[in-house]
Amino acid sequence: MAKKTYNEKLQHAGDLPKVEAVTDPVAVSRFGGVLMAIAPPIDYDAIMRLVPYGLLITSVEVRQAVAAKYNADYTCQMTAGIFTNIVANASRERALAGSDDLVPYWRTLKKDGELNEKYPDGIEGQRLLLEAEGHEIVQRGKRYFVKEYQAKLFLLT
Repeated sequence: MAKKTYNEKLQHAGDLPKVEAVTDPVAVSRFGGVLMAIAPPIDYDAIMRLVPYGLLITSVEVRQAVAAKYNADYTCQMTAGIFTNIVANASRERALAGSDDLVPYWRTLKKDGELNEKYPDGIEGQRLLLEAEGHEIVQRGKRYFVKEYQAKLFLLT
C-alpha cells in the first residue's frame, strides 16, 4: 500500500471532528474543562492561512480557535501538533509541485514563540522565512524563539 501524501492526510478527516468528555481530574484541572475537541487537519489549515505577512500566531491561539469552533474547553495537544505539521508539509508538497495554494505555516509558532523543528527544513528553514518578514530570532540554549513575538501576534476575531 502506498504511503499517503501530506495533502491526502490533510484532506482525510476520518471520524473527526469529535468532542469528548474527559473525566480525569488531573486533565480537567490542567486544561480547565471537561470538553476536549479533536478536529480534522483541515481546520488547522484554515486558521494558519489567516495569518498575514509580518504577523504571527502560536499553537495556543490556534488550539483555542479550534476549541471555540466546537464549543469545547480545549483541544487535544498531541493531535494539534501532528495536524499543524501536516499543514506545513502539505503546503510544502504543493509548493514543490508548482502550486501557489500555500499556507504561511512558518508564521505559526509553538507556545512561547518557539520555532518548530518539525516544519519543512527544520529550525533553519523557519528562521530564514521569519527573518525575511522582519522578525528577530534569538537562541536560548538549544531552542530558538521569535524575539518579542507577543507584540506581533495576529488576533483571530
